[in-house]
Amino acid sequence: MNGTGLLLAVLGVLAFSLTFPATQKALPSFNAWTIGIGRAVVAAIPAAIWLMVKRVRRPNREQLIPLLLVGVGIVAGYPIFTALALEHVSSSHAAVVTGLLPLATAAFGRLRGERPSALFWWASAAGAAVIVIYTLRQGFGGFTFADLLLLGSLITGGLGYAEGGRLSKSMPGWQVISWGLVLSLPLTLPITIVSLAVAPPHDFATQPIIGLLYVSLFSMFLGFCAWYPGLARVGVTRGSQIQLLQPLLTVGWAALLLNETIDAWTLAAAVLVLACVGLAQWARLSASPAATPPVRAEEPVAVESS
Repeated sequence: MNGTGLLLAVLGVLAFSLTFPATQKALPSFNAWTIGIGRAVVAAIPAAIWLMVKRVRRPNREQLIPLLLVGVGIVAGYPIFTALALEHVSSSHAAVVTGLLPLATAAFGRLRGERPSALFWWASAAGAAVIVIYTLRQGFGGFTFADLLLLGSLITGGLGYAEGGRLSKSMPGWQVISWGLVLSLPLTLPITIVSLAVAPPHDFATQPIIGLLYVSLFSMFLGFCAWYPGLARVGVTRGSQIQLLQPLLTVGWAALLLNETIDAWTLAAAVLVLACVGLAQWARLSASPAATPPVRAEEPVAVESS
């Protein structure tokens, strides 16, 4: 196995696993819209610089629509839905619910022609059932508004990652996220300006600023820059197994950094979701021999993450 590739993949998952706790740290000073959309504006700066330094050619017409869908899904949709939800629920709760993101991505892949096995769908249904039971218990017998927001994050995130995965066949993964950020600026920049004008930061305390910078530079940009090359070196099969640890890592970070109390139900739900997603991923990969060979380093393949 390529040791450098494995290290890069692990670094990518670590970067994504801290997203929810970092968002919670930023919320006391910045509103959810500033965090969810503003992070894309900040991340677009190094992305644009990198594209110019590398003198990357502009996307062709066939690539523009998928790039815009990437922007709608993972540049705007997923971040704002999760940021709004985190105003009402804990990071550990959000981590358990969004643990189904890989399955949401696979569902959009099915619309693009993929044909997962029956075992994949049974495992997906079991994971969804775990999430329903967990959210009903947490919501005292009903779904909360935050759970609906997290459902929106699954839909938009699944769409964005599925389109990014398809598009990565024609351009390297870091270019996919970079162009997604840059092309989304006409939407993200005005929204961020309005958000700052309507709800200025409460203060400029150190922890909220660090939280905002983290989700901007690491969660939105650098995490992808480590994740995609890592997958290119170790292969999608091994890399996707590393990603299954992300919800548990987020739960651990929430307890360590936010002093969240992790009850037995949350921990059990996280483990069960991990098992269901792992089984579904195994079924999907074993049913598709073409998905298992390693990918060339210059053409990273995008898979689900948060």
